[in-house]
Amino acid sequence: MEKEIKRSCIDCGVINCSKQNKSYPAFCLTTENLDEEILEESLKLYEDEENHRVMIQAANVEAEYYGIMTRVEETAEFAARMGFHKLGIATCVGLINESRILASILRRKGFEVFGVACKAGAVDKTRVGLDEFCKKAGANMCNPIHQAKRLNAEKTELNIVMGLCVGHDSLFNKYSEALVTTLVVKDRVLGHNPAAALYNANSYYHRLLED
Repeated sequence: MEKEIKRSCIDCGVINCSKQNKSYPAFCLTTENLDEEILEESLKLYEDEENHRVMIQAANVEAEYYGIMTRVEETAEFAARMGFHKLGIATCVGLINESRILASILRRKGFEVFGVACKAGAVDKTRVGLDEFCKKAGANMCNPIHQAKRLNAEKTELNIVMGLCVGHDSLFNKYSEALVTTLVVKDRVLGHNPAAALYNANSYYHRLLED
């Protein structure tokens, strides 16, 4: 027996919540299925000083530079408008060259930049219980918690993720005390553009939709 799917926004092709020029689907989370308590709780949290400031500056950057600025430029602009001075970069060693370029760009804009690579500390993977098989991808472990803790110690105000592995990025976000934004998402097959698999899901990557 096929399991019933609980429909949500990912099953919608209407997005009437954005333009409000069509009809909402029956399962819409804006109409009958809206949880008013959760909505009001989320709106209340924007009254927090930091949350409010982030929303204001993020919206201003979006409105003023929509389709004009690259994500690199938007990141720098957002940081400047937030009044941040010290930025952190949590980078994969495979993207160290790109991270160095990013640091140069940010420093030219007046920011202090401190970066921590995933392999910093050079800790063997077996130290934390990883199997020898995992050394196939390198003997030393990625250490996202160390990256977060070191950037915390440096008192960075905004941390930028550059290509951390799936799961490692989750741990970095969990332990970072500063706000986190992702600039590059790792995809070793698609040149760090994971959306390419989705763009081509009905052609070259149709296997992704097969059972």
